[in-house]
Amino acid sequence: MHPAISVIFFTVTSGAGFGFIAMIGAGVPLPQGLAAAFFLPLLAGGLAVAGLVSSTFHLGHPERAWRAFSQWRSSWLSREGVMAVLTLCLFGLYTLIWMITGDRLLWLGLIIALGALLTVYTTAMIYAQLKTVPHWHTALTPLCYLGFSLACGHLLATTFGPSGGSGAVGVAVLAILIAWGLKLAWWNRAAATNLAAAGSTPESATGLGSMGKVRLLESPHSGENYLTREMVHVIGRKHAAKLRRIALLLGGALPLVITLAVWIFAMSPGWLIVAFAGLLAGLFVERWLFFAEAEHAVSLYYGGGQK
Repeated sequence: MHPAISVIFFTVTSGAGFGFIAMIGAGVPLPQGLAAAFFLPLLAGGLAVAGLVSSTFHLGHPERAWRAFSQWRSSWLSREGVMAVLTLCLFGLYTLIWMITGDRLLWLGLIIALGALLTVYTTAMIYAQLKTVPHWHTALTPLCYLGFSLACGHLLATTFGPSGGSGAVGVAVLAILIAWGLKLAWWNRAAATNLAAAGSTPESATGLGSMGKVRLLESPHSGENYLTREMVHVIGRKHAAKLRRIALLLGGALPLVITLAVWIFAMSPGWLIVAFAGLLAGLFVERWLFFAEAEHAVSLYYGGGQK
């Protein structure tokens, strides 16, 4: 699949934003005062909204994006939009109450936290539902999205939390380990999964299997088209392996080393900002690979299933 920058930015930043919203709603310890009540929700909501807005740039007609909301009964994309808007509206109310009264209503916050996680889940299901892309069609896909969202959110919450919260830093270490553990399991499954293993072959795609082996004689199109641009993308194994190492180093090893140092040696929590930046950078690489390595069944019509 073509790794569109707008979609990569959307899935990474909105995941981080909704993860932070979930942490705020769940009542994790945060500074008191009007400034905190304003700027922390602004950061969380800003990340979520920036990601959602960027996703519209991948649409052929961004001005028609509002129409997606009408298909919530059958479309995960529509459900994502509905959940995102509902969660952000409730979060705005929660923030307003926090700013005016200084109180963080736990019952409202828990509803918001659930809404934020459901939003991330619906985002992941846009891809996990696709049987035509075997790499994505697994329960590990939404687990990875949720794991990274919570890791980002908890790391941000710990960064801005009260000093001396060593327990929270320890949980951040655990969250990063779990998130990347899920991703390693996803990569391991992907290595053993392809179109043929999922039952998709040139023979099944064309319906000519009863006649024998099917091979591409000539491409259906003489030039590039929408399908070859969006659905057919090839990346070499050597490049993919290198990018995986980069993702693990930036998004896994670096944040882990920093959070462990903050936890064990009582370093300044300010270092967690660097850990979060590294995690986010690693996720941009991981998400690029998520799209670039995916094989869509339509590639079979362009010789994708041939040796």
